[in-house]
Formats: sequence, structure tokens, C-alpha cells
Amino acid sequence: MELPKQLKYSEDHLWVRVEGNRAVIGVTDFVQEELGMIVFVELPQIGDELRAGDPFGSMESVKTVSEFCTPVSGRVVSVNQALNQNPGVINLSPYGEGWIMAVEMTDVTELDRLWTAEKYEEMYGHE
Repeated sequence: MELPKQLKYSEDHLWVRVEGNRAVIGVTDFVQEELGMIVFVELPQIGDELRAGDPFGSMESVKTVSEFCTPVSGRVVSVNQALNQNPGVINLSPYGEGWIMAVEMTDVTELDRLWTAEKYEEMYGHE
């Protein structure tokens, strides 16, 4: 399981890369492996106002449909439109080209509730 150390992680299997006051968000390597091949991604709309814990979209894999909830509050400022044509890029590059959205955070202190890579691995790294 790949876990970049510079990212923050939610218990809902999302990662957050902080870029100033923006949070780029995607799904972890662990969850994309668990879901199998991703065949469809429902993206949020640019301009959507989200509060931490709000659902923001879903992913459909060959196994199941999963809804995801945002780990931080803010306004959606960017979505990865490439996922509309090729959702499987999440499987190939979950921490790179497979990002889902970027949020302009309204409360950066919410980042303190997220996990380090070590904590995420402790919780989910052993089956």
C-alpha cells in the first residue's frame, strides 16, 4: 500500500494535499485496490460549498458504488474532468493524475483532525 508521507488522510480513505489554503483531495491506494477497477466517478460542481462530512460524489467500480464525504470544509474550486473520460486513472495513479477535486478551505484547523500516513497505515495497513 502506497502512502505518501506529506499527505493527510481521513478515516474514510481520502487523502488531502495542502497547497496554501487549498486542499486537493483524492482516494487512497488502499481503497482503490479494495474497490477494484473504477468505471464511473460522480464529481461535485465547481462552486459547491461543502462542510466537512458532506457527501461530494461517488465512485462506481466493478464491485460496488461508494459515496465519499469531504474531509474539510470549503468551496470546490476545481474538479478533475479527465475522470469523466477515464475514471480508471484513479486505479493507475491515485495520488497523482487520479485526484478528484480541489477545495478552497474555510477552516484550516479541520486539517488537525486528519491522520498522518503512519496513523492511516496503523489503522488500515494490516488485514
